[in-house]
Amino acid sequence: MTKHFVPLECNPEVFDELIHSLGVTTALSFHDVYVIDDPDMLAMIPRPVYALLLVFPVSDTYEEYRHDSDKDLADDYYNSVSGTDKEQAVWFKQTIGNACGTMALLHALANGIPAGMIEPGSTIDILIKESIPLNTVERVKLLENSTELEQQHAKVGIKGDTAAPDAEASVEFHYVCLTRARNSDHLVELDGRRKGPIDLGPLSPDSDLLSEPALNKVREFLARESASSAFSIIALAPSFS
Repeated sequence: MTKHFVPLECNPEVFDELIHSLGVTTALSFHDVYVIDDPDMLAMIPRPVYALLLVFPVSDTYEEYRHDSDKDLADDYYNSVSGTDKEQAVWFKQTIGNACGTMALLHALANGIPAGMIEPGSTIDILIKESIPLNTVERVKLLENSTELEQQHAKVGIKGDTAAPDAEASVEFHYVCLTRARNSDHLVELDGRRKGPIDLGPLSPDSDLLSEPALNKVREFLARESASSAFSIIALAPSFS
């Protein structure tokens, strides 16, 4: 029987509570990104930005894009890459229903943030360290069997500005993470529903996730999903001092 999590609301306060309970220091927080083409609005977000979480309705257009992009890849191709020195970005396959928000969060924490931002011995510290040498199948088991991850998710899953749906409810929204790969200066798209990480090209060491290379990829998402106005972005960045 497939495990399900209560879907997370795209709310910085909800995500902050989850990352801090897992062991990320309070030096990091999530921030709403209301627009991406207004420098004055973007200047309100602390820098550097380590990851962007995009949430949007799963449209036919997106599904067509996803399938076309992955069609030449074997379903299990990344199993031979994960856990080896060939792996640039730590990627988790999603098998837990309605857990795409948590998967996006895990991708951000396992790849994009400085190691010093995670408390040693914390839940997320142990989870990331245990996952790095594992292949895709083994990582699935690690996440499915993580009681700590499930418990911390459950505590925040019921919070937010709207009533939380049931864990097994059909939800139209999906999360994707954009961040820097753990083992290279490349921008990556990380989505547990894909067949592995999507390499979006080089990202200079002095660029963050609100630099033009990253924002251009967000613009591609927005253009593709232009029929929907229900598109949200939150940024993982330093907390307000």
